[in-house]
Amino acid sequence: MIAKIGKGSNMYGAILYNQQKVDRENGAVLLLNKIPDTMNGRYSVAYFNKCFKPYLSANIKTEKTVRHISLNPDPKDEVSDEQFTEMAQEYMERMGYGNQPYIVFKHTDIDRTHIHIVSTCVGIDGKKIPDDYDHPRSMAICRDLEQKYNLHKATEQEQKQANKVFKPVDYRRGDIKSQIASVVRHLPKYYSFPTMGSYNALLSLLNITAEEVKGERNGQTVNGLVYVALDKNGNKAGHPFKASLFGKDAGVAQLQKHFEQSKEKMKTNPVRSVLKNTVELAIHTTSNESEFKKQLTEQGINTVVRRNDNGRVYGITFIDHESRTVWNGSQLDRNLSANVFNDCWNNGKKPKLKVQDNPVSNTNTLDDLPTKNLFEFITQEHSHSSDLGLFSLLPDAQNEGYEEEQFANRMKKKKKGRRL
Repeated sequence: MIAKIGKGSNMYGAILYNQQKVDRENGAVLLLNKIPDTMNGRYSVAYFNKCFKPYLSANIKTEKTVRHISLNPDPKDEVSDEQFTEMAQEYMERMGYGNQPYIVFKHTDIDRTHIHIVSTCVGIDGKKIPDDYDHPRSMAICRDLEQKYNLHKATEQEQKQANKVFKPVDYRRGDIKSQIASVVRHLPKYYSFPTMGSYNALLSLLNITAEEVKGERNGQTVNGLVYVALDKNGNKAGHPFKASLFGKDAGVAQLQKHFEQSKEKMKTNPVRSVLKNTVELAIHTTSNESEFKKQLTEQGINTVVRRNDNGRVYGITFIDHESRTVWNGSQLDRNLSANVFNDCWNNGKKPKLKVQDNPVSNTNTLDDLPTKNLFEFITQEHSHSSDLGLFSLLPDAQNEGYEEEQFANRMKKKKKGRRL
């Protein structure tokens, strides 16, 4: 079993991430500790958020007040809800959180059923619960739980694999070819993108651009592709590399197949309505483009905006790292086209807010949404001319569940001095 400990500062977002699973019947609340149950057994993000308020309000000087933990058994392990609950209680007790409020969510939307635990490290007295050596202690507890519940033991390799990430290309480090290869060889295995434009939007977050080239061979027109590294401003840095250097998955023919497959998958992907609602709410809870991007990146969504020389928005793309899908605004809804965002940001005309699809309860309304960050996710800003906004690390090619990697990256404490 692998445990991941996320540390952040925005309780609302941590709860929202999990409650959305429950609302869409891809999860369940297994346990509430030090949190009152409701009369009807139904919960909302706003309700849970209020339950943590006394602790967060008492905070004296702790910056990262949120703890968002996932416990991930091996896919071959069969764990009952009762066992998950018992494991969560023992884990939290031994980690020092037995008297803290926490919620245990079960996730069932990937082939490995697992649990997430949302809590706070701030006691009711405002003092921080000690977290020294929490990762070694967590690993020791997991080993004990594996033995107690007869679970498959996580190997050292699996622990290391869980922490691997895609890294944005840094042309200053040299060996650009290898850096690009580590991205383009694997990216299509993890993300759905239906066009070359959406592929480039995703690549741009990793300081890469792909360019189509045409030529002739034996009198026949030949289409090819080259990859070029970008600097921090989005300018080309170095010479282009032929796609053939990186294997067939990085070439035009295979990418065209991937585009078609992505189109079919995305036609019926339920994330479309969730993402549409998220984007619409972001428009109406932010006052400018920068705030809009920041709010979305805190939910694992990057925004790539394309402008002409006059500053007019002519294209907008959303990259949802949780579902691993890339969408143009007009794909989500005609009211989220580039023209709508141009009117909003350049002319001050916001579109009308529609009623959210499949609302869960009347308590989770627009008024309940926070005006600040939801939770620590993406903290560093690109300055590309294409106006990328913010970006967080992506997962490397691995078997570990994507969702937990993404969560860990969202909540991970940013390293000082690191530039993407």
